[in-house]
Amino acid sequence: MNFENFIANFADQFDDTDPSEIKADTKFRELEEWSSLIALSVIAMIDDEYDIIIKGDDIRNAETVMDLFNTVKSKA
Repeated sequence: MNFENFIANFADQFDDTDPSEIKADTKFRELEEWSSLIALSVIAMIDDEYDIIIKGDDIRNAETVMDLFNTVKSKA
């Protein structure tokens, strides 16, 4: 699992947000498009792409995209 792949998959969950806006230090919950529906899409993407189950608490406890990546990586 590498971060570049993760961030591309993460950015794919957004329809209106430019992928170039999403970086390691992006506070994803502050993105205008962020919603509970996108959170569910991210959870599903992580399950599909990495075969790792995360919960809503994992997303709530992550502040940046890198925090979320590290959470997913720790469960691998």
